[in-house]
Amino acid sequence: MIILGIDPGTATTGYGVLESENGKLKMIENGCVLTDKGLPMPERLAILGEGIAGIIRKFSPEIMAIEELFYFKNQKTVISVGQARGVAVFVGKNAGLSIHEYTPLQVKQAVTGYGRAEKKQVQLMVKNILKLQDIPRPDDAADALAVAICCSSSINFEKKMRSGLARSD
Repeated sequence: MIILGIDPGTATTGYGVLESENGKLKMIENGCVLTDKGLPMPERLAILGEGIAGIIRKFSPEIMAIEELFYFKNQKTVISVGQARGVAVFVGKNAGLSIHEYTPLQVKQAVTGYGRAEKKQVQLMVKNILKLQDIPRPDDAADALAVAICCSSSINFEKKMRSGLARSD
């Protein structure tokens, strides 16, 4: 199964594409969709939507894993990130993807085993889990891969639970 992980943002939206098969993960691609801070917000959101739609067309994922919003000190930031997140979810759902949402705490727990892990710890674990030479750059791409890893882990856990329950009947 192909999972598209998304770390939403207005200026920079990270993405990571993983193949998950029998609990084994392989990174296919990662990067960022960038928008110019000088453009009006509707234009930036359109660029973001087109970028994500292009990634979906290129890799045909079945699932989009996206990070949920967490508390921001700056109210303006949370609104713009919420808009970017909404565009990403809309584009994914419109393309027929199953949408899975995870909090930053869930992502850190799945990737490092510790829900309060530092950003650097998460990035190192992404590198190790995916057997990469280097930590993916920029940070937003590494974060998107972490969201995709979390999703794969969650799906595999659910499958194990269902098969265990089926056997106990």
